[in-house]
Amino acid sequence: MTEETAPQGVDPHIPNAARMYDYYLGGKTNFAADRVVGDMVLSVAPEMHEVARQGRELIARVVRHLVGEMGIRQIIDIGSGLPTQENVHEIAHRFAPDTRVVYVDHDEVVCAHGRAILVEPEKVIMIQGDLRTPREIIDSPEVRALIDFREPVAVLMMFLLHLVPDEDGPQEIVAAYRAALPAGSYLAISHAGTDARPETMARISAIYERANSPFVPRGREAIAGFFGDFEMVGPGLVNFWPLVEPPESVSPELASMGYSGVGRKL
Repeated sequence: MTEETAPQGVDPHIPNAARMYDYYLGGKTNFAADRVVGDMVLSVAPEMHEVARQGRELIARVVRHLVGEMGIRQIIDIGSGLPTQENVHEIAHRFAPDTRVVYVDHDEVVCAHGRAILVEPEKVIMIQGDLRTPREIIDSPEVRALIDFREPVAVLMMFLLHLVPDEDGPQEIVAAYRAALPAGSYLAISHAGTDARPETMARISAIYERANSPFVPRGREAIAGFFGDFEMVGPGLVNFWPLVEPPESVSPELASMGYSGVGRKL
């Protein structure tokens, strides 16, 4: 994209975390400012291209498990990011075409592109919303029209919570979502970690100060806290969530950049 193609109200000169992620993936829905700061991150962690690619595969594995094996038919993907190949609803519909998916993102560019590619509003919608306002998202008429909270729901927060600073109360925010879900529901989280590479993560955090969102990697204990009393599925909270055999190309160093897990509400 160029500055001239920016939607009204979007400042293309402010680097955006979602568009930077798109840049790491090799996408084209990003501006020069996103690429400049993205290149700064890549100079510190050149593996970010592969991290982003493997992140998409991780999401695919989670969705395949939830829909194909656990029978989930309702998904809310919060902080869904820019549309790309192998979107959540596309994966889910291979296993169960009746699966209903709500994408949520606070970014206007993300929502505009998302709505442009969604052609089944009776099954898949995208709404603009902020993770930090759980009740506004959960009680949204659009969400309530598609999601039945009397039945199990899977909430995805993939590569999202490390963009929420501690002062915003991320633990309390996630607890509000957990409380709203019925028994049998699932919560899936992927989060950048500090345990294995604290210096690298600190340098990336400093670079993200130039962007619209901070980068706040956390230790394993803090990330585990997001699941509350949910029962962890499969291998639990691990560096690389291998419920299905992970690709052989994933190195231990790459996997150590974060934690992933899925929890179930009893």
